Amino acid sequence: MTNAPADAAARRAVPPVICYPNDTLPVPDLALYAAARASTTKVSEVLVPAREAACFRAEAGQFFRITSVDGPQVGDLNLWNAHDLTERFYSGKTRALHGTHVTTGERLWSSFPHLRPMATITGDSLGWYGIDAFGGSVHDVIGTRCDPYTGNLLSGVQYHHCCHSNLTRALADELGVALAEAEPHIHDVLNVFMCTGFTRDTGQYFMKASPVRPGDYLEFFAEIDILGCLSACPGGDCSSEHTSDTAACYPMLVEVFAPAPGTLNSWQSPARNGYNGSHGR
Repeated sequence: MTNAPADAAARRAVPPVICYPNDTLPVPDLALYAAARASTTKVSEVLVPAREAACFRAEAGQFFRITSVDGPQVGDLNLWNAHDLTERFYSGKTRALHGTHVTTGERLWSSFPHLRPMATITGDSLGWYGIDAFGGSVHDVIGTRCDPYTGNLLSGVQYHHCCHSNLTRALADELGVALAEAEPHIHDVLNVFMCTGFTRDTGQYFMKASPVRPGDYLEFFAEIDILGCLSACPGGDCSSEHTSDTAACYPMLVEVFAPAPGTLNSWQSPARNGYNGSHGR
C-alpha cells in the first residue's frame, strides 16, 4: 500500500465525465411500437426448461417477450443476426451507451462493424426497481455468463448446465452443427431479471435475489431479423450461488408476436453503421 500524496483529496474530488453522451443516439419511436404491439397476434412460443437453454427466432418488426413462469428465475440472453452470426449482441458497447443495466426505451446494440440496434426494450415489468441501497439493479450487461471454465478454475468442477454450456448446446442443435462449431458464437449476455452491481469497498461484481416473480416480463421490439437463445440459469433467482444443482430453478417462456399489416409502414430496419471502414488508410 503506497502512501497517499498531499493532494490525494483533490485528485479524488475531480468530477467524472460521461464517456459516451447518448443524447445524439437515434431515438426509438416508442409510440409507434406501442401502437403496433396493440395489434399483434402471437406467432410462436418456446418454453425454456430449468437449467437448459432454447433458441427462438423473431423477424424484424416483431416483438418477443421473456416471462418468468412458476417461480423466480433469471436468464442469460444471446442474440444474433439471423442471417449472419458474426453480427451479434455487443454487451460492452450497450453498457457504454446506456449504463450497467437496461430498461424500457434502451437498446441492445450489435458488434462491429455493424453497430446498430438489434432490439429495443419496449416493456419491463421490473422497471420500478431502479437502483437499490446496495447499488444493485436488474437486467445487467456487466456479467458475462456462468461457464464451465471459471467453475473449473475456481472449484475444480466439471459442471455442464451453466449458461455458457446451455447456450452452446441449444445453438448447436438449432444450427445442426457440432458443439465445437457452435461454441465460438456464444457471447457475453444480457442477464434478464438478474439483480447485480458492484461492491463499493472492493469493486467486486455481486448478485442478490432477483425481485422477479411469476408473470414478470421483459419485452423487445426486433429491429432486425433475430436468432435468440435464452438460458434458464442454474442459479435460479441468484440469491445464493450458480454453477450447481442446489438452487431452485424454474422454466422461462419466450413468446413472439407479429403486428397487423400496415401498422409499421413508417418504420425501417436500421442500416449498418455508417463508418467507411478505412481506418485511416
